[in-house]
This record gives sequence, C-alpha cells and structure tokens, in this order.
Amino acid sequence: MRALLLDFGGVLVEGVTRPSWAAELAGEVHRRLIGAGCTELGVADAEIDIRAGAAADTCWKDAMSRPRAPRELTHREFWTDFVAADWPEAARAVVAAEATALCKRMGELRWHGALRPGIPELLAACRARQVPVAVVSNARCGAVHRDFLAARGVEVAQQVYSDEAGVRKPNPEMIWIATRALGVDPADAWYVGDNLDRDVVCGRRAGVGMTVLMTSKSTARIPYRVRQRPAAVVDDAFALMDKLLEETWT
Repeated sequence: MRALLLDFGGVLVEGVTRPSWAAELAGEVHRRLIGAGCTELGVADAEIDIRAGAAADTCWKDAMSRPRAPRELTHREFWTDFVAADWPEAARAVVAAEATALCKRMGELRWHGALRPGIPELLAACRARQVPVAVVSNARCGAVHRDFLAARGVEVAQQVYSDEAGVRKPNPEMIWIATRALGVDPADAWYVGDNLDRDVVCGRRAGVGMTVLMTSKSTARIPYRVRQRPAAVVDDAFALMDKLLEETWT
C-alpha cells in the first residue's frame, strides 16, 4: 500500500446537523435580497425553499449513486434550480451571482463536527511510514472542509472535493484525481469511506487495492441495495490502523 485515501464526513470527521441552520441562512439570504432591492420574498419563504432545496439535493445525491460517472451540481445550479426555482428573476439573479459564497455559508452553518477518535494517531503513523494521505469526498462546498482541517492543524498530501472536481462519487474519477496527484497506481492505494452506495462502489469502480468501510452514523442509511462489498469493515480509525499494520506494515 503506497497511499491512503479517506472520505471526509464519517471517516475523518463525525458531525451533527445544527437545527437552526436553515433559519440562520434564510436570514442572511433575505438580507442580501433586500440589499439588492428584492422585496417580494419574506424570510419565512426563503427558509421554506432552502429546506426544500436541501431535501431535494439529498434525493438527487441518492439517485446519482447509480450512474457510472455522475457529475456534481454546480453551486449556481443548487441555488437557482433547487432553492430558488420559483423566485422572481431578480432574486434568482442575486443567489446565482453569490452561489459559491452561499454554499460555503450553508456548510458553515449546517453542521459542526470533530475529528473521529484515532485520526491524529492514524495520520501520524502514515507520516512516520511516508505513506501519503489524501481526502476524497463529495461536498457541496469543499472549502468548508479545507477550513475545518486547517483550523485543526490537520495536514494531508491532497484534498479532492466533488464541487471542485465537477464529478462526484461513485464516479471513479474522484479517486483517480487523487492517485494521479500522488503519483501512485490505484491498485496501490486503499480507499476508506462510510457509505456502501457512494464509497464502496467508488473504490471498486476505481480499482483500488483495498476498499474499506468505516462504520458511522450514516452507514446504515442505504437508499437501495448495491452488490459491491468492502474488502474490510472497521469501526474507527484505531481499527483501521490495526488493519494497516496487519496487512502492510508488518
């Protein structure tokens, strides 16, 4: 094994949703609209549509686990089509112009998290053995994940996020972007994720040497059965490190 690729949510980080996120974001969006002279929408209307857009996005993500090479929604598409489809054109133009900033703000408000137990030790063990680590993750706004890791002093060799890449897991290109950047063959890399329909399928499609499922709160949420199975299942980063030691570092 010459490289370790990790999903972000559920593997590196365990997070929880903040109940007030949509109301807070709606307030910020409403202020932007008012500032631009768009007075037709109330703050409650904005919150309803933001919540509806997020729910529709979840359904779309489930559907996009089936195609061979799914693309990612752009920030602009999320706001203009999923949230603001029925807004006045002037209001749609405001969120279209500020879509990237609004996606980032949504990510900052929507959840808070912490590194999963054993992650610092796992990363230290990889550094000591000169095994590069990359993050490969679907994200509505990868900049939020970059900021999270930077604020905690977490350094990895590469970060690949779907909104920046334009494709999303289980598209194998997500993994191939990382392995090309690291200069390793996919067969010489391990990929660790917490979902069967996105992560395990992606690892299998990409031809990685080992596809590992790390269980998290979202692992049991399976929108539909998939035939691909992980080569190994671990409960946390400590168990993953034991697996690495057992398989490759002895």
